[in-house]
Amino acid sequence: MMAGQSRILNGLKLAALIVGMILFVFPFVLLILNSFKANQAITSDPLGLPVSFQLENYANAFDKMGYLSAFSNSLLITVAGVLLIALFSAMTAHYFVRHHSKLNQYLFFLMVAAMIIPFQAIMIPLVKIYGSLGLLDNKWSLIYMYIGFGSPLAVFIYHGFVKSIPLELEEAALMDGCGRVQTFFRIVLPVLLPTTVTISVLNVLWIWNDFLLPSLVLTSSEQRTLPLSTFYFYGTYTVDYGPLMAGLVLTLLPVLIVYLFAQKYIIQGVMQGAIK
Repeated sequence: MMAGQSRILNGLKLAALIVGMILFVFPFVLLILNSFKANQAITSDPLGLPVSFQLENYANAFDKMGYLSAFSNSLLITVAGVLLIALFSAMTAHYFVRHHSKLNQYLFFLMVAAMIIPFQAIMIPLVKIYGSLGLLDNKWSLIYMYIGFGSPLAVFIYHGFVKSIPLELEEAALMDGCGRVQTFFRIVLPVLLPTTVTISVLNVLWIWNDFLLPSLVLTSSEQRTLPLSTFYFYGTYTVDYGPLMAGLVLTLLPVLIVYLFAQKYIIQGVMQGAIK
């Protein structure tokens, strides 16, 4: 009886897993299929297979989006934002853990409290202030904002992991002649690598796919990121659905390629972070 119940339970789990996978993959398959259709075919039968593959959708999307410029902007903003969030957050969390004072406790609680403030509550004053200072339409201003919005969660995550690092490791490094900066980069940061991978994955997904914040900061076409460039396909009364779908595929493609080649290290880092 127990063996039979176990097989039934495993079968139900497998069926639930297959259904979940289908529900997860279906929107992506639908996006790819529609990227090869003409506008009329998409509006009349969005769930059907393409009768003829409209490869020019990708050529039109590549040209109309200014793909190379938008890709370089997204790449710069994402890489710089993720690296700086990880570095500054790890240093801040390490300082909070190793230096006990009332001020550090208050600052840490303020950073944690900042996570509950919705961005929509401060976006209008933020844009007004940056606009009055002439700092809009600048990629580095956007990166600076991403550091500010992404650091509280990263500091909170790092804080818990830094506490698990034995203080004796750092003391031994100091006794061997390392300075505090060398100790952090040679001892602490390598130990935090699994946590850094987890934080980097979360921030890459957030920054690369973000639309709202870049739409408020980046106004010129030369500064736009890939998600912003997809808005080129929306006219006053019409939408070029075919090139739009192709543009969305081109926007997702770089991240998918990175994850396909780096999934081993990403999963390993996430699992090590979960174990710790």
